[in-house]
Amino acid sequence: MKKVAVLLLLTLPVLGIAQKSTAKEFDANFAHSVYFWLKNPDSKEDRAKFEASLYQFLNNSKYAKTNFLGIPPKAVREVVDDSFTYNLIVTFESAEAQQSYQEEEAHLVFIEECKNLWEEVVVYDAIGTTP
Repeated sequence: MKKVAVLLLLTLPVLGIAQKSTAKEFDANFAHSVYFWLKNPDSKEDRAKFEASLYQFLNNSKYAKTNFLGIPPKAVREVVDDSFTYNLIVTFESAEAQQSYQEEEAHLVFIEECKNLWEEVVVYDAIGTTP
């Protein structure tokens, strides 16, 4: 029994190295930050519909390289705006790729499915700088 446990402990790190990582590297060329204010932010049904549609869209996007969906933490400093319901950050290899993303079918379907759920959307786009 002891030999099996030792063999297992020695094998686990090798198995971990052999596994393919699914994490994508953040692309600093173009960042697209979107803030959503849902009409009914306390509605579990609205949140579930929004998240399902958004993830379906992101999984089918031909242009989005990396993405992050978050909710606001409770602000403890006056400079922190925690009034939004969701924050989406998507990165692209270029401004042209981001423009193509705006026009792709997956994005348009997401907007059509969810536009009745939000009361406000604010977008901040930024092009990366090099040191």
